[in-house]
Amino acid sequence: MYKACIFDLDGTLTDTLESLTYSVNLTMKEMGFPVITQEQCRRFVGNGAKVLIEKALRTGGDRDLVHFDEAMRLYRSIFDENCTYHVKPYSGVPHLLEELKSRGMKLAVLSNKPDRQAVCVVEKIFGKDLFDFVRGQREDVPRKPDPAAAIMIAEALGADRSETLYIGDSEVDAATGRAARMDTVLVSWGFRPREELERENTARIADSADEIIDMIDGRRDTDE
Repeated sequence: MYKACIFDLDGTLTDTLESLTYSVNLTMKEMGFPVITQEQCRRFVGNGAKVLIEKALRTGGDRDLVHFDEAMRLYRSIFDENCTYHVKPYSGVPHLLEELKSRGMKLAVLSNKPDRQAVCVVEKIFGKDLFDFVRGQREDVPRKPDPAAAIMIAEALGADRSETLYIGDSEVDAATGRAARMDTVLVSWGFRPREELERENTARIADSADEIIDMIDGRRDTDE
């Protein structure tokens, strides 16, 4: 039986694509570079803010990343003010979280979004009491797909890896769950198309929040 669920944030719990695109494009405009499209931003996210800005700059013509440090300073400031811009939970997610919480499961968020903004989004959208642990990207912790943070969170929640379900929406999340040796579910409503998720043979795919509940119930029935 699962005791804990660790969720990715962007593309899994919350639709943050508009906030990310908006903040990147304010940065690009300020620096005189072309803006990116929302679909480009969708492909660029998943590996943290530095990779997102690197890809946006290269798309805009700065292939040697001459302006990277300046762009990162500007993006951090802009995104800090706009990290909840038009952000909303995906359909069924609030019910899913409340259902798991009512069963006594521990809930956590592990994101490659900077830690300050990850906490801000979670608390703005879900409140301060729903999740037992929230961790974004920090300099002292390797970012996903390194499994260190996921393993640390499971331990903090009092759950063995075999008792922890990892839920995300990308190849980065699949690799994280695999490296952490945790059962992994990828959701098809996020930032990657389903055909990409199907290549990750070590993870199950959920097309709705209710399917995640069914998967958890299936594990419970098997354990019993």
